[in-house]
Amino acid sequence: MRRVAAFVLTLLTAAPALAQVDFSGEWAPRFHEDQPERVPGPSLGDYLGLPINDAARLRADSWDASMMTLPEWQCRPHSADYIWRGPSPLTIRKEEDPLTREIVAYHAEWLRSIDNPIWLDSRERPPDDALHSWGGFATGKWEGDMLTVTVTHLKEGYIRRNGMPRSDKATVTEHWIRHGNFLTIATIVNDPVYLTEPFIRTTDYELDLHQHVAPYPCEMVQEIERPKGVVPHHLFGQNKDLKEFSERYGLPFDATRGGAETMYPDYRKKLKTWMGPAPTAKFPGAVN
Repeated sequence: MRRVAAFVLTLLTAAPALAQVDFSGEWAPRFHEDQPERVPGPSLGDYLGLPINDAARLRADSWDASMMTLPEWQCRPHSADYIWRGPSPLTIRKEEDPLTREIVAYHAEWLRSIDNPIWLDSRERPPDDALHSWGGFATGKWEGDMLTVTVTHLKEGYIRRNGMPRSDKATVTEHWIRHGNFLTIATIVNDPVYLTEPFIRTTDYELDLHQHVAPYPCEMVQEIERPKGVVPHHLFGQNKDLKEFSERYGLPFDATRGGAETMYPDYRKKLKTWMGPAPTAKFPGAVN
């Protein structure tokens, strides 16, 4: 009996542990969600659908796109929370313990980013006043086949590339979900400084067996001659270009100012009171 018990114990210990979904691979972005956000960038003054407060609105109104030409901005990577929405392909590598084969971390990296490790080894989170970075400090836990990631210690960044800020007090929750060759990432940003509600969006990728994310060497160049020490900006209330977006699309200016209410379907009722009923389309041969 002892020999039988020892044999069974050997079989049990040799059996592979229950494995979660493998997220490693080369992932190509799919641009059917928020295409202006993914490639050309959003319009100046477009704050629709953002649960922002007055402080965020003031910061964005004062922003000038020429800031991107400053040397310290030219090679600046996107932060870990925003890069999911960027136009870059994604590579995810898994780091394993060489002895136990347990997954210690996943490493996510885009064309314009730093290495973003997501630690799965239950390591302690740094103290609140520890150094912040573009990738932050990320830990992950399994919830069935879904990986839930919590990111803290992020440097100040942006939730939209038209000057809409995200503070260094923000925390980000990510849900990684894989269905076959498709990867869906749901990100939830909580920012006590600039947001009145959680900011939620999802992004999709597709497995690409021919993709390879190359290194991203970046060199700064002098694009615009400006007096030393000048930082592009607009003084409060003096940005004359903020109404371009509303005028181009025939929207009330107040609607483009964002806020939590613009996230929900009921906001359409308010738009109708401002704009009146939509015009009836006329088709050739139709009786109007």
